[in-house]
Amino acid sequence: MDHRDDASASHITIRVSGKLFQGHLEYLDQLVRSALECRLWPLLSLAQLEELDRDALLFLLDGENRRFEIISCPNLIRQWMQQERQRAAA
Repeated sequence: MDHRDDASASHITIRVSGKLFQGHLEYLDQLVRSALECRLWPLLSLAQLEELDRDALLFLLDGENRRFEIISCPNLIRQWMQQERQRAAA
């Protein structure tokens, strides 16, 4: 089910703050999966995210708009995501 197309769909906000590294991804993925299993569309709030590694960036790129939506993303992280998309497309 694609919750983004259902105006009545419920969502849940998962706030990610501080650092997001490869070692955190299994737990974050578990939170996303649990939300989806409960028929909630996960919104990842990255407003307080200060640092991430490339594995975390790739996790965000892979899941954005497919498994979750990213909200309140710092410009620096959004720019890095755009650069990775362009690199992958080249």
